[in-house]
Amino acid sequence: MSATETGTPTATRADYCVVACAEAWRNAGEVLASPMGTVPAIGARLARLTFSPDLLLTDGEALLMGDVPAVGVAPGIVEGWLPFRQHLALTATGRRHVMMGASQLDRYGNQNISCIGDWARPVRQLLGVRGAPGNTLNNRTSYWVPRHSARVFVERVDMVSGVGYDRAAAAGPSATRYHRIPDIISNLGVFDFETPDRTMRLRSLHPGVTVEQVCRATGFALTIPDEVPLTREPTEAELRLIREVIDPKGQREREVPA
Repeated sequence: MSATETGTPTATRADYCVVACAEAWRNAGEVLASPMGTVPAIGARLARLTFSPDLLLTDGEALLMGDVPAVGVAPGIVEGWLPFRQHLALTATGRRHVMMGASQLDRYGNQNISCIGDWARPVRQLLGVRGAPGNTLNNRTSYWVPRHSARVFVERVDMVSGVGYDRAAAAGPSATRYHRIPDIISNLGVFDFETPDRTMRLRSLHPGVTVEQVCRATGFALTIPDEVPLTREPTEAELRLIREVIDPKGQREREVPA
């Protein structure tokens, strides 16, 4: 039963984004979720409390959480110690699904968080490649983009940090064995690479968003199905968890304003 059918307040765009992020971890089993960003963190917690009870969550530092506290709140139950070296071991064995951010993404899923402009003389210095190469080649890596624009979704990234499908294929079996980019979630919709040439496809639109709006905000040609569904609506139970348990202070609304 949907929220609107029961008289519950209508879900906001941020609520839809949370549910879309949660769906990335549906039936994930006992893998480590590594969400980066407020909305992905809420989504991972929602998945743990609903359809992915075996999902492993950390406090963002070095503790495995035994409970599911609200975002920004310390866990009440600690079930394990996960220092950085053990975290890397999970990454190298594929037992992790990370949802990273991106300063740039191209049609094949190459991600840039390093610099804007030519690497030899960048216009803007960003984070650096960080763990993006290892993430993309060793475990599932999805992306969260809170402000979908042609500045982020570009024809070609200025520098490759996270590896996309074209570059993984060019590198051979050692790169493609565990490489997978299941989901791109933005404030406009959900995207994937389920196309013959592994280029980005529009999978669903958030309510109130049009195909034309997405295309205008994307710097390359997307694959657009004949019929594009809407992103799944939060259930009444999910909305209660989001608003009362996981994010009672409404931090998601600051990342994705109504």
